[in-house]
Amino acid sequence: MPRNGDARTNPKVFLGEKLRRARIAAGFSSQDALAAKLGFDRTVITKGETGDRVPTPDVLAAWCDACGLDAELFADIAELARSSDGPIPKWFEDYLEAERDAHTLRIWQPLLVPGPLQTADYARALFIAARHDTAKVEEMVTARLARQKVFERPEPPHTIVVLDESVLHHLIGSPAVMHDQMMHLAEMSEILQVQVVPSARGANAGLSGGFTIASCDGAPDVLRMEAVEDVTEERRPLVRHAALVFDLVRGDALPCDQSRTLIVEVAGLWKTR
Repeated sequence: MPRNGDARTNPKVFLGEKLRRARIAAGFSSQDALAAKLGFDRTVITKGETGDRVPTPDVLAAWCDACGLDAELFADIAELARSSDGPIPKWFEDYLEAERDAHTLRIWQPLLVPGPLQTADYARALFIAARHDTAKVEEMVTARLARQKVFERPEPPHTIVVLDESVLHHLIGSPAVMHDQMMHLAEMSEILQVQVVPSARGANAGLSGGFTIASCDGAPDVLRMEAVEDVTEERRPLVRHAALVFDLVRGDALPCDQSRTLIVEVAGLWKTR
């Protein structure tokens, strides 16, 4: 029985139960069988059926196709299930679990300072700009800052952060907010491996969007891709492609010491504005 509540009152559990019944009716007697058919890890199927995680659109579409379901109807049900999330969506809680347990984090960001490296004022400006409910903004800021605790573990993850130089010059909040954010980033670069791809490099392999790869012992790598709504992926081919993109953009980046010098220089520019 699903452990997350009653299907009559919890949209995620309702969706999961419908998907479970459809899987069995379609002849997939086990979650492993459907996972093999779709090319996903079994945990994706398990979490979808228990209501722990609403399937991402691509997972749901493949599920519907394999089991003969009305894709449009189930997309509507999934949207309802997602809307029942609190300030931190369940799918993101699952990613945070992977982030907390990771032995290695690879982060690429062409637009913004990554969440785990943001200051409170920088994060707040982003949430306000996204028109989030003002009553929840401070809760969301607190949750974002809590992600930095992963670096305080006795054995923190080996973290490699690669940023496009435009991240350093993209005004978020105010010049004062940017100065403080750059100095915080410089401080974090003392304990993390932070590298910057200089603008003079021109185009690079990662300009289509930011992502993070969390690698954990005994579990598949988890890829979080940033989009209109962020999505997580565990399909091996996609994770491998993201890892290749990461290696390519990292190859274009300055060494850590030169990157730190550039970040501090940009912080000084923000201070004078």
